[in-house]
Amino acid sequence: MLVQVIIFIIGLCVLSWAADRFVYGASALAKNIGISPMMIGLTIVAMGSSAPEIVVSAIASVNGSPDTAVGNALGSNITNIGLVLAITALVKPLMVSSTTLKREMPALLIITLVAMGFMYNGQLAHIEGLFLFGMFIFALAGMAWLSLNVEKSDPLMSDTTDEIPGNENTGMAVVWIGVGLLLLPLSAHFIVDSAVYIARYFGISDLVIGLTIIALGTSLPELAASIAGVMKGEDDMALGNIIGSNIFNLLAVLSMPGLIAPGPLDPDVYNRDMYVMFGLTALLFFFSFSIIGKKQIGRLEGALLLAGFIGYQFLLFG
Repeated sequence: MLVQVIIFIIGLCVLSWAADRFVYGASALAKNIGISPMMIGLTIVAMGSSAPEIVVSAIASVNGSPDTAVGNALGSNITNIGLVLAITALVKPLMVSSTTLKREMPALLIITLVAMGFMYNGQLAHIEGLFLFGMFIFALAGMAWLSLNVEKSDPLMSDTTDEIPGNENTGMAVVWIGVGLLLLPLSAHFIVDSAVYIARYFGISDLVIGLTIIALGTSLPELAASIAGVMKGEDDMALGNIIGSNIFNLLAVLSMPGLIAPGPLDPDVYNRDMYVMFGLTALLFFFSFSIIGKKQIGRLEGALLLAGFIGYQFLLFG
């Protein structure tokens, strides 16, 4: 048992590092061939932040554990808002000022409702997985369009530019891409195998292991990036990472079990978990568009989100 826990922890560390190196290499390569920093930030970096969840979900589905994959998608969204965003707001309140984010947040709410509609009948069919993945491609194209039409005064513009690698040569950029592509699926394989072993040892379901341990582990990069962002005054970048990651989780990550292992869902998905995800997403939307004009996610809002997350953990294990 201890060996499996160690394998799981090492796997998570390697997964996070490999995703970071992949994003770094892809961003540097894109910059070297002339792609704008804003487009890199809204597409490559945003997609890269969800790379751990995407790869873990695909491996879990291939290994015959689609509930782990679904739990990873929903649990990552719950963790991103209820834990990552909550802790970030407790550390330092976030100002919501980017017009780009104000377009992305309604999109997240709509995509959440679409995903819930697909899960409501108790199964995730192949055609639904295909539709979600098609929406993922469409979302990437939409973010690319936004990057070309964003206002120069948008604070997300300067935040994004600061995050793009400076002077990495093309050869090393390609090497880092290769390292990421090699280690991401390899580490994800060990993570899924050890997580399933741990879950069965303690008598908990594949769904719960995906909702909790795997979701928490794959969301740690977002926590580190968000706290680092707000400490540097890059509030829009920190919030944008969370929104972009949640959009991709519902489109790219949730599509994997539908494409690879379609079939019935654990009843708890449509009786409990998808409503918790929607509730936290709706709270994020409400906090960001306050009717009194205060466009800030402060410590009170962070405390409420964190309380909801802790209450959900008690619901899972109580």
